[in-house]
Amino acid sequence: MNLRGDRSRDEPEINFIPLIDVMLVILIFLMVTTTYQRITELQITLPQADAAAAHQQPHEIEVGLDAHGRYSIAGAAPFAFTTPEAMSELLRRAAGSDHDPVIVINADARASHQSVVRVMEASRDAGFTHITFATQAATPRAR
Repeated sequence: MNLRGDRSRDEPEINFIPLIDVMLVILIFLMVTTTYQRITELQITLPQADAAAAHQQPHEIEVGLDAHGRYSIAGAAPFAFTTPEAMSELLRRAAGSDHDPVIVINADARASHQSVVRVMEASRDAGFTHITFATQAATPRAR
């Protein structure tokens, strides 16, 4: 029994024309909204110089700290911590006319964390913001 009759079956097809239209619109949108850099707009030839660049070392203040909590600023005699204000005054004296020296903390490996924080606090009170820590290279272990 043939219920469909003589109708022929249409094969489905994909129409690419609308797809191409959409792709062209997207391409035009991207071309309009994209910013392009022109790096070679100006051709500049930089002058040449044979002089070496100046290398300026910042003024460093060495703060020593041993395992027993004694401090030494710029190689001076060791002293015990009293107050952050007193230590910041010693740091200012060691800096002299330099307004922004680098504070180098040479702390013993067994020094307490609190002792190091005291130096950092005194540096901050003195207005010095550049602080670094001195370390030494680790020795390779025997296997």
